Amino acid sequence: MRFTSSSRLVAHRALLLSGAVTFAAAQPAFAQTAAPTPAPAPMHQADHYHDLPNDIIVTAAPFQRSELDVLGGTSVVQGIELDRDMRASIGDTLASQPGVSATSFGPGASRPVLRGFQGDRIRVLTDGIGSIDASSSSVDHAVAINPLTANRIEVLRGPSALLYGSSAIGGVVNVLDDRIPRSIPDEPIHLDVMGTYGTAAKERSVAGVLDVPLGSMFVAHVDGSYIRADDLRTGGFINSRAIREDALHHAEEDGNAELAEEANARGRIDNTSLETWEVAGGLSLVTDRGHLGFSLSRYESNYGVPNRFDPHGHEEHEDHGDEEHGDEDHGDHDEHEGHAHEDVRLAVKQTRFDIRGEVETNGGFLDRIRLRLGAADYRHDELEDNGEIGTSFFNQGYEGRLELVQADRDGWRGALGGQFVIRDFEIVGEEKYMPKTTTEQMGLFTLQSVDLGAFRAEAGARYEHSRLSANADDDIGNPAIDRTFNAFSGSVGASTGLGDGVRAGLNLSRTERAPSAEELFSGGPHAATQAFEIGDPTLAKEASWGVEGTFRLSRPGFRIAASAYYNWFDNYIYQFENDDEIDELPVFAYAQSDARVRGFEVEASATLARMGGTAFNVDGLVDYVVVDVDDFGPAPRIPPLRVLGGVEAQADMFNARLEAEHVFEQDRVAGVELPTDSYTMVNASVAFSPFGTGNSTRLIVSANNIFDVEARRHASQIKDFAPLAGRDIRATLRFQL
Repeated sequence: MRFTSSSRLVAHRALLLSGAVTFAAAQPAFAQTAAPTPAPAPMHQADHYHDLPNDIIVTAAPFQRSELDVLGGTSVVQGIELDRDMRASIGDTLASQPGVSATSFGPGASRPVLRGFQGDRIRVLTDGIGSIDASSSSVDHAVAINPLTANRIEVLRGPSALLYGSSAIGGVVNVLDDRIPRSIPDEPIHLDVMGTYGTAAKERSVAGVLDVPLGSMFVAHVDGSYIRADDLRTGGFINSRAIREDALHHAEEDGNAELAEEANARGRIDNTSLETWEVAGGLSLVTDRGHLGFSLSRYESNYGVPNRFDPHGHEEHEDHGDEEHGDEDHGDHDEHEGHAHEDVRLAVKQTRFDIRGEVETNGGFLDRIRLRLGAADYRHDELEDNGEIGTSFFNQGYEGRLELVQADRDGWRGALGGQFVIRDFEIVGEEKYMPKTTTEQMGLFTLQSVDLGAFRAEAGARYEHSRLSANADDDIGNPAIDRTFNAFSGSVGASTGLGDGVRAGLNLSRTERAPSAEELFSGGPHAATQAFEIGDPTLAKEASWGVEGTFRLSRPGFRIAASAYYNWFDNYIYQFENDDEIDELPVFAYAQSDARVRGFEVEASATLARMGGTAFNVDGLVDYVVVDVDDFGPAPRIPPLRVLGGVEAQADMFNARLEAEHVFEQDRVAGVELPTDSYTMVNASVAFSPFGTGNSTRLIVSANNIFDVEARRHASQIKDFAPLAGRDIRATLRFQL
């Protein structure tokens, strides 16, 4: 891995310090010679949380808490729901959760959007550590975390996520797997295999996990996955109504039948195929008081970036006097693509090394110590239609966390910890829009809570020091720049019981976020976003005050969770189009202003009836968010009001579900956006578990978008050219041995 000397020194010191502390604390635990007591089975061996309340989460704090006690929106996806919703990307896998949308930059690159926030305001983690890739720098960059090997995904929305960094101001998505085993399997060999076929993109995928005990204290782990899909078939038109109307008007004026035909295109979206594989191995030492292990993984993906349709492209070439095409027929397909690149593909490669350790101290003040370290070497090449590399992106990084979990003392518990993130980011090639940058962050955090029975209170705080530096770069006219920021964030909240299983809470937070390297140092063309992006190296910290109210009710046969929030931002960072054009691309510059974010999420479920061993349930959710920026107007790509409801029959060996999702029109748009039409999508699924809920062997058959409607996510930057999948019949077989 390539690091600057300062980055390497910081990383090595942090690694040595964290490792030394954990090793010293772990010695008494790992010195035990008595046979360990049987540990709970790994989560992937079965639906490990089937018998636990669905509101148990771990993302909100280093210690488990019931959702009743969490002062913010939370979601947990696992078991049948995870298998049924599994897609090639994290964003599409979670898009039906409350408060969650997705960037949907084609099937290969779709990142979660939480409460309207995306990019550097959302952290996507694997077992508490960042993905260490380039996904937050642009919407066309895939997250290098494969959901196929996940056994549980947790979503935390709101300021409590700041325990994981200032970049989590919008929320956290934590993908959990058993790549570093925490427990000894009961059987000599544990095997878990899953295969899926989907018709919308002729998607074929397979994933497998193998755990083998080595004696009484060691576990070896191997997992792998492979997915391949053709171009995505959509429902309705490929281009949005506004784009079609504009193109057809110009086609009629120019007598251009080819333009009219392309405007009305249906069927498959060109250049959306993908091929992804991953392989990993790990080894873990497990005792009755803790574990310590490592894993090594290799991830590769090759996926297409959907082509944009530009009905004015041929005019732009005429206006700019393009000598190369001046005498050619401007009705040609390439000509009315304008600035869009044809058939660009991304070839992603990441090698990653992870360490995880946990030890119970049996001490007076501390209950346990946790260590989590990750290092990755990431690269992706943007390939032109002739297969040549146009631009390459490199990201090498370290990230680590050390958590000291306090023992429960008469209802008072908490945790202290530290975290570091180091990132060296470099772009090489014709579309280099940033100089080489280094980001170094060091953070200290704490969360303290007290349980007084009906009344419970908590307070959290985080201090983060960030240093962002950019090398001098003559190619984009960038001088050497060095910025440092000290960010302080904190929250205080309380909840009170209003009866058995009923709790209401209120949380007040103050958060600060340092600008990202992209926001500070950008200065070049970016074809994927169709923009010449210009950063502002003088940007100040982004800060906000926030208040969130929560209501939770959990009774046998009925459950409801509601959150309402309001945030006041100072120095909110956003992009705006400044009416200039460079290299035939519109110029988008970063700026700051005050902003307001407000919204709500409500989800509920109820058991309507029971017949024998079958429960008939109904559930629903509604979410809504509004983001307004002073002197600018509505922020771009904010999801509209959404309502989703379903009915479900649940039995030990059988599960059937029918659901409908209605997404309303989004007409509160920024100046550079087009409105997005409403749509209603209906899905159905049947799952058969021959060995019951204690075993994850199951067959799931689902029909998604049954009526083949045309649907577009407003949070997607290319929603006018790349709608969601049309009718998709999927079959998933999971086998556990």
